[in-house]
Amino acid sequence: MTVLPTALDTAGPEYAAHREAMLAKLAELDTEHAKALAGGGEKYVARHRKRGKLLARERIELLLDPDTPFLELSPLAAWGSDYAVGASLVTGIGIVSGVECLITANDPTVRGGASNPWTLKKALRANEIAFANRLPCVSLVESGGADLPSQKEIFIPGGALFRDLTRLSAAGIPTVAVVFGNSTAGGAYVPGMSDHTVMIKERSKVFLGGPPLVKMATGEESDDE
Repeated sequence: MTVLPTALDTAGPEYAAHREAMLAKLAELDTEHAKALAGGGEKYVARHRKRGKLLARERIELLLDPDTPFLELSPLAAWGSDYAVGASLVTGIGIVSGVECLITANDPTVRGGASNPWTLKKALRANEIAFANRLPCVSLVESGGADLPSQKEIFIPGGALFRDLTRLSAAGIPTVAVVFGNSTAGGAYVPGMSDHTVMIKERSKVFLGGPPLVKMATGEESDDE
């Protein structure tokens, strides 16, 4: 019986070295992706669950048709920056009631789902894909709006996000927002400008400036009403 050499045997040590280097890079990629999946970390994930809420990816999983795939987009956004990997937002394409949709979900475990400059870039890219491919947009919203320390970098360019909602609607591409909790400032514009908005009784709240923001900015205690 003749034993044929494997590709690894014939390639020699140079191939083996390249293979090991690539495996190391893939392992590094997996490590960074795991950071995105972890959201804000154990402390904030536990606090979120204590409030009786699901994580962003769990919400997406329940939204999608059973046993259908989800193509996540830009999972490593903000890598190498001062912000959390994933940019506090999950975006991707999935099937809802038999229709391919562009889905976005704020991650409330990362600074209350607040948006930083990388969140904005990721959301705008998702909207661009939706517009080019005429994909209905479903936004799972729970956001503190612009992250205050970086708001000067996103306050003006952030208007493009709301412009996109009007462009999609004008083109006959449906936009749907589902609000799960506090949605403040920019987080209020998304449900306010979507074609259809779903809110949860006694849980969903939409503010331009809610009690937490008022407290942070002025020190004043206020209630939801």
